[in-house]
Amino acid sequence: MSVQPGTGARDGGLTTFVAASLRRNFAALASDYGLFNLGMTFASVSTILPAFAEHLGAGNLVIGAIPSIVAVGYAFPPLFSANHTERLSRKLRFILAYTVWERVPLLMLAGAAYFLAESSPGLVLVAQLGLLALMSSVGGALMPAWMDLIGKVIPTNLRGRLFATANTLGAGLGLGGAALAGYYLEAYPFPLNYTLCFATGFGALALSFVFLSLTVEPELASGKPHVGLGTYLRRLPGVLARDRDFTWYLVSRAVGAFGGMASGFYTVFALRTLGAPEWEVARFTFVLLAGQAAANLLFGYVADHVGHKPVLVAGALAAVAGNAVALASGRVEQVYVVFLGLAVSLAAGAVSALNLSMEFAPPADRPTYVGLASTLVAPAAFVAPLVGGLLADYAGYRAVFALAGLVSLLSAVVLVGRVRDPRRAARSADSAASS
Repeated sequence: MSVQPGTGARDGGLTTFVAASLRRNFAALASDYGLFNLGMTFASVSTILPAFAEHLGAGNLVIGAIPSIVAVGYAFPPLFSANHTERLSRKLRFILAYTVWERVPLLMLAGAAYFLAESSPGLVLVAQLGLLALMSSVGGALMPAWMDLIGKVIPTNLRGRLFATANTLGAGLGLGGAALAGYYLEAYPFPLNYTLCFATGFGALALSFVFLSLTVEPELASGKPHVGLGTYLRRLPGVLARDRDFTWYLVSRAVGAFGGMASGFYTVFALRTLGAPEWEVARFTFVLLAGQAAANLLFGYVADHVGHKPVLVAGALAAVAGNAVALASGRVEQVYVVFLGLAVSLAAGAVSALNLSMEFAPPADRPTYVGLASTLVAPAAFVAPLVGGLLADYAGYRAVFALAGLVSLLSAVVLVGRVRDPRRAARSADSAASS
């Protein structure tokens, strides 16, 4: 079906297409995202990758660079790709053409681990960081198109459940993946154990690609004139000036990025300070995924029926609680509570962070809002884990946990005090117009 602008039936035709294809698209997109999350379970930024880097002899600064590279890779490119993707009549073809490079690097990392980890650990460490940069930057560049695809084919009141379903599927499958990763780490010697983790993760990413390709999308030209990148970027301050609630939301997200500075150090803290055995890394992953699965189900319902802002506030407070437990912990068992707090925080962000950005946006500007919500947070997302690494070296892990908890609390305060929920603001405007 082709839906073109300028026909009196555009809106009705699009609504009909969305309704007719909803079950298929919901299943395809949820399966793609869920299987992608399963794949990344075998290369978890919070558990597997820091442990692998520690095996390769990485220091705290390099371990802190792992989530930093991933965060900035996903966060920085979207604004620069949004100008192009905003005008594509079909987003899916663009996504499928490039998302291969979001998946193949994990297979390359498996090969580097198997053939070079023992003879050239420093080279493999560099390769790990470089491949993570490639994966995350391609994913970031595709983010506006992917979110706009979801915006086209999934109604607003189902997007929370889409992300909740996808994340719950990924977490549920990931529980088995975590058990399998634990078996690999315990039963096989280094580096074969990590090689198997990364290779299995690539298999799940390849399967997610198949489900993504099953999505059906209407052709819907934006009607917006083409502008050069420079002109496009010069217009963006005006967007922020007009939408103060969205601007304060970005401030809250940037502050919250510093709250994530500790996530890469929980595992290393447990291994180095509390003496946890290496196989316990897989159990941490298991708790992380189980917590995300439960929180996703709750947050998906809350997001669709109440709004995304309360979900994000709950996620920030969970980060505060998790870091408080980490600060006081003296036994390995307490670290499981820390990962539970991290799970709730991650689930809140996965369900609501970009969805709330889309609710601020007029439909034609969704890629721009997604790009702004990602790219303007990039500096904080990049610097925060590096600050965490330096602070861990000079003041210890507990200082990192204390600072992360404080800035997470500040993020919640900004979100509650300065950001109006766009859904409630729209209802208020409708009520005022009808009265």
